[in-house]
Amino acid sequence: MKSFIRLTDFTKDELLEIFSIADSIEKYPGYLSGKTVVIFFPDSSIRTRVTFEKGIYLLGGQSILFNPVTLEKKENIKDVCGYLQNWADVVIARYRDIDLLEKMASFMDIPVINALTDDNHPCEMMADLYALSKRRHDFLKDEYLFVGADGNIGRAWREAAEAMGFSITQSCPAKYKMSGVENIDNLADAIVGKDIICTDSIPSEFANEFNTFQITKDIMKMANKGALLNPCPPFYRNEEVSNDVIDSNFFVGYDFKKDLLRVQQAILIFCMENR
Repeated sequence: MKSFIRLTDFTKDELLEIFSIADSIEKYPGYLSGKTVVIFFPDSSIRTRVTFEKGIYLLGGQSILFNPVTLEKKENIKDVCGYLQNWADVVIARYRDIDLLEKMASFMDIPVINALTDDNHPCEMMADLYALSKRRHDFLKDEYLFVGADGNIGRAWREAAEAMGFSITQSCPAKYKMSGVENIDNLADAIVGKDIICTDSIPSEFANEFNTFQITKDIMKMANKGALLNPCPPFYRNEEVSNDVIDSNFFVGYDFKKDLLRVQQAILIFCMENR
């Protein structure tokens, strides 16, 4: 339980405990004082890296940054971990292969936190659900719709639904659907009765196949009253979402992601407390 790799490694109550820590993050001044967090992030990471580094700083810790390609050198990862845990207290990694993160977690007695893989994005999901919990009457009873192809963001929402127990449907061309999730390949039909609409960017190589899956203001009006649009950043105006819907009240807004900072701090604390 010390590492944070997949949401399905935890019970719903354990994940809600992270929310409770986030609620009272001000009670943890200096929690990471004298601690070192080694982080592996590519140059392209913005939101996740900024919030993790700032969160470590605000908790009094030190962060040391490496590019993820450092994990691909000839040295066996078991040997890398054997030395690394002499000085690091936590490792945070944004790396494509989730299997490598699981190996690192098995080789070390310190927490490994998954900051994004090709399979999932657990910290992002936790932050979004925390933010929704502050804005919705009962976020676990809302009906969720993911609009996009099978990929790490869609799988992350599927994983979150399984771990937390809420209902999710996918809408995309049938050839891009995920396993284990109902897919409705007509967006106008799929959005009826939904409360939370989530999207992912569309890879350019099959963008033409998603022409009828763009979220617009008119499409959002077909969802339940009070429905929210939560596009995964980076999103692209007039591709998976229209310009007008991002500038409307349907869009959860940029401040929605403010909670990423405190939730990631809470994940750090949760992992340290449960070593």
